[in-house]
Amino acid sequence: MQSYTIGQAARLLGVSPDTARRWADAGRVATHRDEAGRRLIDGRDLAAFSIEVAQGGTGEEDGSYTSARNAFPGIVTAVKLGDVAAQVEIQAGPHRLVSLLTREAVEELGLEVGMQATARVKSTSVHIDRV
Repeated sequence: MQSYTIGQAARLLGVSPDTARRWADAGRVATHRDEAGRRLIDGRDLAAFSIEVAQGGTGEEDGSYTSARNAFPGIVTAVKLGDVAAQVEIQAGPHRLVSLLTREAVEELGLEVGMQATARVKSTSVHIDRV
């Protein structure tokens, strides 16, 4: 079974290595040491923990509901406005998401660089690559 270092786990969870280390220190996720003394997290444990973290919420306290389950909370890194359409980029942990939407929607949401936003993905086709 594949194991992950604290740094690798942090990247996969979209948090800092310090946060991942604190979670491990608090016993929220089990670790073991390799022969070099590095702390590792078993892949199955990390997968289960990532689901637990995701179910903890997106940080949205307004009580909004949606049927889209693939939420990527992050920070807006770019907004490009056209006459009718707009392009918004969000950095969510290690993921860069780009959305094309109407200019009107961007203006109604008040989206601008530096603010928190959540990209929600709903698709009928999802491809998975093994690393």
